[in-house]
Amino acid sequence: MRDPSRRYPEHPVAAVGAIVLDGRRALLVKRGRPPAEGLWSIPGGVVKAGESLADAVAREVREECFIEVEVGPMVEVIERIDRDAEGGLLYHYVILDFLADRIGGEPVAGSDAAETRWVDLDDLRDLDCTEGLEAILEKAWVLKEESQGRT
Repeated sequence: MRDPSRRYPEHPVAAVGAIVLDGRRALLVKRGRPPAEGLWSIPGGVVKAGESLADAVAREVREECFIEVEVGPMVEVIERIDRDAEGGLLYHYVILDFLADRIGGEPVAGSDAAETRWVDLDDLRDLDCTEGLEAILEKAWVLKEESQGRT
């Protein structure tokens, strides 16, 4: 069950995202719940109290995609602030996105994901994605290439 305290929060909510790349393809999920319901994004979610960021990334990918990952470096910090029709604070997330390498399993949609798929970075414009996703994935791809000595 979704934690109702995430709506109209008193404080920002800490969350993580996993950027899982296979060459120029990224693992994406179609969000199955608000916020961003129906939009394509990377797997991720809220960090539980007492959980490390790396453990949260691995858990969220396992819950949303049924794959195992090894968590790598942080790529980006994103702040998502959504307001209701009256201008009140509806959601406020601080999201830390990490590179992650798939070490087992094949992606299947689970928990908050309505759908999951590998998407070529050049085809992102054809999907209805969360704001800024394309730039973050490109940044992650460059970081991964540099770490593997390919640039």
